Amino acid sequence: MRKNLLLSIVSLFLCIGVQAQILEPVKWKVSLQGEGQEKEIVFHAFIEDGWHLYATDIPQGGPIPTSFSFDELSQVSLKGEVTPAQRPHEEYSSLFDMKLGWYNSKIDFKQALTIDDPDNFKITGYITYQACNDVTCLPPTKYEFSFGESQAEAAPAPVMTPVAFNTKSSSSRTDQPGWQPVIEQIQSMDSDGVHHSDSLWFIFLSGFVGGLLALLTPCVWPMIPLTVSFFLKKQQSRRKAIGEAILYGLSIIVIYVGVGLLITLLFGASALNDLATNALFNILFFALLVLFAVSFFGAFEITLPASWSNKLDRKADTATGIIAIFFMAFTLVLVSFSCTGPIIGTLLVEAASWGGKLAPAVGMGGFAIALAIPFALFAMFPSLMKQMPKSGGWLNMVKVVLGFLELALSLKFLSVADLAYGWHILDRETFLVLWIVIFALLGFYLLGKISFSHDSPVKYVSVPRLFLAIVSLSFSIYMIPGLWGAPLKAISAFAPPLYTQDFNLYDQEVHAAFNDYNEGLAYARKEKKPILIDFSGYGCVNCRKMEASVWTDPKVKEILEKQYVLITLMVDDKEKLSKPITVTENGKQVKLTTVGEKWSFLQRYKFGANAQPYYVIIDDKGEPLAAPYGYDESVPRFVKFLQSGLKAFNK
Repeated sequence: MRKNLLLSIVSLFLCIGVQAQILEPVKWKVSLQGEGQEKEIVFHAFIEDGWHLYATDIPQGGPIPTSFSFDELSQVSLKGEVTPAQRPHEEYSSLFDMKLGWYNSKIDFKQALTIDDPDNFKITGYITYQACNDVTCLPPTKYEFSFGESQAEAAPAPVMTPVAFNTKSSSSRTDQPGWQPVIEQIQSMDSDGVHHSDSLWFIFLSGFVGGLLALLTPCVWPMIPLTVSFFLKKQQSRRKAIGEAILYGLSIIVIYVGVGLLITLLFGASALNDLATNALFNILFFALLVLFAVSFFGAFEITLPASWSNKLDRKADTATGIIAIFFMAFTLVLVSFSCTGPIIGTLLVEAASWGGKLAPAVGMGGFAIALAIPFALFAMFPSLMKQMPKSGGWLNMVKVVLGFLELALSLKFLSVADLAYGWHILDRETFLVLWIVIFALLGFYLLGKISFSHDSPVKYVSVPRLFLAIVSLSFSIYMIPGLWGAPLKAISAFAPPLYTQDFNLYDQEVHAAFNDYNEGLAYARKEKKPILIDFSGYGCVNCRKMEASVWTDPKVKEILEKQYVLITLMVDDKEKLSKPITVTENGKQVKLTTVGEKWSFLQRYKFGANAQPYYVIIDDKGEPLAAPYGYDESVPRFVKFLQSGLKAFNK
């Protein structure tokens, strides 16, 4: 999961930088347990929040499964295979086109065995595993363990800081120019090439915009003058009335933020992420949004039980002071649910799957602040209420517009379920056709060509309606080329992947000239060009996003193809090396047996990093020319990064 936070009312992009650093989200503790000759090895995996560890039975063609290998068994016989203590979470992956299983938080694996001579035995082996989160996948990693003789327990978890290496393979040599570590040089460079952006700010702004939209709904807008007038008339002192109105606004904020925190505490950030990416949940949320959309179109009204709001009203009447104001705020929250529910629901779903532990509370905070501002503002300046538009048909128009947006947004959730179950009923072209029709109908509605049962007659088209209609119809026309394969970067976070489209004329993708570091280095030395190394992975979702939204830009494409030697190194490539390479890492000898392990080691050893995507510019001697660049879909910043490398190379 992943992914971009796109609400029905705003499109915002996340820019996450990756500095040279080693991530270790999975830690292992291996113990030998049992009495006498019958024992078992227990492999304890502790997984950091937001990360997951792949299961042991991943289908062929998928990511790296967790596997357990035994190199030496002296006076020991295994009984059966390694078994997990619980079933993995399963979910369809559109990237690999298959259902995958993984574990969150922690998991134990057990291997039963018989020791013939408890005083003289030996067990050695290693665990191969891969960890991923919504932003990146780390390359396959090995954890070695041993028991018996002088060893009493498993070897400590490796700290992935390469210190030295050697090689015994002539055909896959790594002890040549270009492999020397440059970690210190990179750390001393200006980090303009790697950009950081706190996603919580984007979530907050998304919630704030959602709150502004909620203000314009028929459930909330009429409450502003009613509530403010109540406060102004209730007290003889206008100053005290203003204070209570401000307290009322703060109560709204406390309630919504409290709901966000409560959801996180009840479910946990990782559980919310699983829920937000669960296929069944997405089907239910799709149905819920369609239900709200139909209600907004005027087919029926969705309201919470009247007894709930009546009880709160009675509490507000009988209570005094701060308690009474708090119950009044709670009443507003319940009464406005039918209009604010879809916005809040979408905000919580997207924030939970995207922003970490505090995201739901931060998003709800932004929403509540936007909702509470008018109550405090009009209480301080009552004369402004005379300039407020009166309730009327325009409020129902806002409600219908939200209905169209919810209907469009619901297809995003249905798309997740469609990919999960492999129905192929909502491939990219089908999705685009539906969106084109929805936004075209929205444009015609704003022009008064379509009306619903609760709409007031449109005698003329106001200027705001005209501009909104132009935006909606233009957006609809913008999506039409997508039916022939146009990337449509503005909706890439919504639409299904391009590979689900049967008819595709798009041919502007950028492909690396080399997938071997040594070959690319030799070519760059011959052509006297700088090198851009792209550390990537088949399981790296954000790598695909960068390739689709940044590399396809004409200026970026031209620079990459004409002025650089582009080398893409897949750190999870399972192809076997012609001969294994023996390296020394953390004082221990490790065998690199696959192409992916070799490139992963290069990234750790030379650049001190192990996350993807990871872009670094070097010269033909392997020296860095600019600070590395991580996941950031800003084309201007990526162009600046490439140009800084060219400038340093030309010097």
